Amino acid sequence: MGKIPKKELKEQIILGIDPGTNVMGYGLILVEGKKYKILQFGVIHLKKYGSHELKLKKIFERITGIIDEFHPDNVALEAPFFGQNVQSMLKLGRAQGVAMAAALARDIPITEYSPKKVKQSVTGNGNASKEQVAEMLKTLLKIESVPKLLDATDALAVALCHHFHAGRLQTRGRSAGWKAFIEENPGRIK
Repeated sequence: MGKIPKKELKEQIILGIDPGTNVMGYGLILVEGKKYKILQFGVIHLKKYGSHELKLKKIFERITGIIDEFHPDNVALEAPFFGQNVQSMLKLGRAQGVAMAAALARDIPITEYSPKKVKQSVTGNGNASKEQVAEMLKTLLKIESVPKLLDATDALAVALCHHFHAGRLQTRGRSAGWKAFIEENPGRIK
């Protein structure tokens, strides 16, 4: 058996999810080395379902269906931001949890990113608007036209953020230990 050539690229599919209780965005990208392209993106409309429980069931079914169709290697979710309305936060957290459960049921690793981190990764500005994120994605992913519901482009941004940060996540904190943390953060330790 010979050596595997370095040029051989590993493909990876990343499913990005922008959780929501009325509209949930999803986006799938295919990564080959440093190149990436869109496989599919869209939204799951949930407003039409009367009860929160039925919405959660539909989220689980649709995310499971997407996973079964595309077989992603990783799922990246946008973490909910902290708002004023506690009930809305609870419902959003449940929606995110059900999407996570769908991935976990298929043994797919999950990573969460803050909205600020996603925006920073895609636009270079952690305070960018949804419209600015969508416009940057038009360039990065060669999207012809921005969809009306920006939850879909937000989900693509989460997937792309994961691609940009995945290599660094595996070594930080988990196996690197305190010594590596101290070396990486000299100004934070006294």
